[in-house]
Amino acid sequence: MNYKIAVLPGDGIGPEIIDQAIKALNAVAGKFNHSFIYEYALVGAVAIDKTGSPLPEETLLKCKASDAVLFGAIGDPKYDADPKATVRPEQGLLAMRKELGLYANVRPVTTFPSLLDKSPLRKEIVSGVDILMVRELTGGIYFGKPQGRSEDGKTAYDSCVYSRFEIERVVRLACEYALKRKGKVTVVDKANVLATSRLWRETSKEIASEYPGIEMDFMFVDNAAMQLIQNPLRFDVIVTENMFGDILSDEASVITGSLGLLPSASIGLSTSVFEPIHGSYPQAAGKNIANPLGTILSAAMLLETGLNLTRESHAVTKAAIKSLEAGIVTEDIDRSNPCSTSMVGDRIAEYILST
Repeated sequence: MNYKIAVLPGDGIGPEIIDQAIKALNAVAGKFNHSFIYEYALVGAVAIDKTGSPLPEETLLKCKASDAVLFGAIGDPKYDADPKATVRPEQGLLAMRKELGLYANVRPVTTFPSLLDKSPLRKEIVSGVDILMVRELTGGIYFGKPQGRSEDGKTAYDSCVYSRFEIERVVRLACEYALKRKGKVTVVDKANVLATSRLWRETSKEIASEYPGIEMDFMFVDNAAMQLIQNPLRFDVIVTENMFGDILSDEASVITGSLGLLPSASIGLSTSVFEPIHGSYPQAAGKNIANPLGTILSAAMLLETGLNLTRESHAVTKAAIKSLEAGIVTEDIDRSNPCSTSMVGDRIAEYILST
């Protein structure tokens, strides 16, 4: 079959890691007789430099016309170093979430047996960890109004706003995922302090009654942050609001031993975006040393979640695991005998075609 994929390499290491994911997708296309049509577009700092906008209209149109979006990374030091910059690369990501209706970010956090010694936590704590983080993506303090600063610049304020509808759809999504897993959903909030969290808890309890096969519990965000380190095996699916999810999912990512290993999906109303969870890592840009596995595994999520190609997705995941087991890894995992970014991509494509 034919599928149209919008490809947004972005900034920093984005183009390099996207190239490796494309190798995997091309291998899948050859093995399973599919045709992937790639529509490349600008986003982030590179888009600002060329068009003045971090999310040009042409990019948005290509995303809306695609079956799925493969995204690299956003960010550039020249904007980070200028606190007065009015246009920033990250605005492109927020705009894309809003315009595509990307209401939930889904991040699997899975430990690999061959890399347990790379985790900062003891093997007995992380062995067998398989968590799915579901983060609400278009509400909360990142989008709340009013937001701003006082006239004298000495006071700043943000607003955290949530509607029942926003909470319902992401909690239902978490429950649907849990039905395919261990059947447990943990709702993370701060209901002892925040009014929005109390609405989250009330709404989630109502949703739970619609899913008799789901076990739902509730945890304050500070306790959840501790439990992720002390006892991550207690979790199956975690669902939470935007800022809490941003922080907790990054915390959970270190369990695997490398930030470069983890993929994500941002589920949209019409199309979805698939990207590694790490940033643009500008210090490594152009050096062929960045870990492409998070992006390749994001392509696996794109195949399954975005295109409903489960068998093809599993082929990519199996190839990535085989690469790890064979020691075909970048320097963030093996400093003594690292492989290059492109070598990892080549080998994974070979594994897909040969199995």
